[in-house]
Amino acid sequence: MQQWLGVLRFITRDRTVYIPDTVHRELHNSVSYEPAIQSVLDADWITVHHSTDLVFAKIFAHYSDRLAVGPTNLGECGVLAMGEFYNCEVVIDDATPRTIAEEKEIHVTATVPLLCQAVREKQLTLVMVEHLADDLLGGKYYLPFGPGGFRQHVLENGLLDYEDTL
Repeated sequence: MQQWLGVLRFITRDRTVYIPDTVHRELHNSVSYEPAIQSVLDADWITVHHSTDLVFAKIFAHYSDRLAVGPTNLGECGVLAMGEFYNCEVVIDDATPRTIAEEKEIHVTATVPLLCQAVREKQLTLVMVEHLADDLLGGKYYLPFGPGGFRQHVLENGLLDYEDTL
């Protein structure tokens, strides 16, 4: 987790990173069985977004009606609400919330494209990203391939050109 945080900090450069309070709550609730998550909560460069705006609340409620099952997916609902309300880019890896973001014309990306962009821009090497992806998978992070599958996945899906892998 610490490795991923370092990479995320590096590739976001000077941009402010926000997470909705719903994601913060999910992370906080996960610390007891995944202690490494505490490093995310402690990162001083990640800002927790709290909103009392009624329009934001209505947008959140709309996504909650579509996605939430009890407390499940409330984090994604918060991310989608922020994307729509602030017209900002969001990072979502789960397929259903990504589809909803695309329907709503929210600028959405995912972990793998972010990592590929860093490789193309020579911020990270492919080998570094392959190791990072495997570490994320080992921590039960969802990615659309199994351990050792980053390179094959990105080449087969046109996310990196062969020249980017050299």
